[in-house]
Amino acid sequence: MLTAPATAVSIFHREDSREAFAAWAAELQAAAERAPGFDSALVSHPDTTNFEWAAAVSFDSEEHLHAWLDSPERAGLLHQGDAQGHHRISTDLVVIEGSAPSTGVGIIAHDVANGRQDEFLRSQQELVDLSAGFSGFEGAVLLGPGRPSDEVLGDSASRWLSVLRFRTDRQLSAWMQSDVRSAALPELRKQLTGDFSVITHSTPFGSIVRVEDGKTQVTPDWKTAMLVLLVLYPTVMTLSRFVGPLLDDVGSPPWLSMWLSQILSVGLMTYFFMPAVTGWFRRWLDPIDGAPRRVSIVGALVVVVVYGVTLTLFASIKWLQFWDYFD
Repeated sequence: MLTAPATAVSIFHREDSREAFAAWAAELQAAAERAPGFDSALVSHPDTTNFEWAAAVSFDSEEHLHAWLDSPERAGLLHQGDAQGHHRISTDLVVIEGSAPSTGVGIIAHDVANGRQDEFLRSQQELVDLSAGFSGFEGAVLLGPGRPSDEVLGDSASRWLSVLRFRTDRQLSAWMQSDVRSAALPELRKQLTGDFSVITHSTPFGSIVRVEDGKTQVTPDWKTAMLVLLVLYPTVMTLSRFVGPLLDDVGSPPWLSMWLSQILSVGLMTYFFMPAVTGWFRRWLDPIDGAPRRVSIVGALVVVVVYGVTLTLFASIKWLQFWDYFD
């Protein structure tokens, strides 16, 4: 049974009436509060521009969260909301504690100092305006306890979440690591009781980046190197076997064939192979969750076993040996 706390964020199209959305979201939250395992709820601030409207609920386990998401009561409320014009943009974003969010999604937690909410909202507005200028930006949500007059609020008076959606992890990383974002963060930090924390996101070549209490932590280089080798060797061997002979047949000189093969291998690794393998080894690569010695050793042993499997395949299967297909 999965026991890690879990959160679902439902994102909606902006509408004409903030009050109507807030009233309906209050009904949705009230129903969630009656469900087993309910922990807390947050709502977006529809009065801020450029942010999407959203409602988030957290449960004590993934099992309880999915029981609520699949419940007839919630389905009925969503159907009622849809009839009122509260249309979801996409499927629910589910975040499990200890696991990375979906591809291209960045989630940042903030503890806002009392009396600094308005300044915090302005800082967040500036950040989303800046992020919207980066390639792949698809939207942003700001979830918080709201103002005291809002009946749709949870009990927390300081915890806020901002959710950024980019098309790919690579594009999200470009924004998260940009000088533009770094220059805007000092103003944001003035409104916080402590520094923000970022739920994990990955770079194109396997490193996972986390920010805890303002300190950036990245996958150790030796793990990234092991993972790159894990993907690079079979990629190069396969391309040499199947692409190399084709280039040779069309009369491509060796120096050009090698260059073209490298372009293909880098492209495949960046956009397909490395993101997939990073997902499989995400816990091992995580600079915090993967830091314990036992996790590091077990993960490294698994990678070494895969090395052995690929070496055995290319050593024993003649059909995969590219050197037999050149004159």
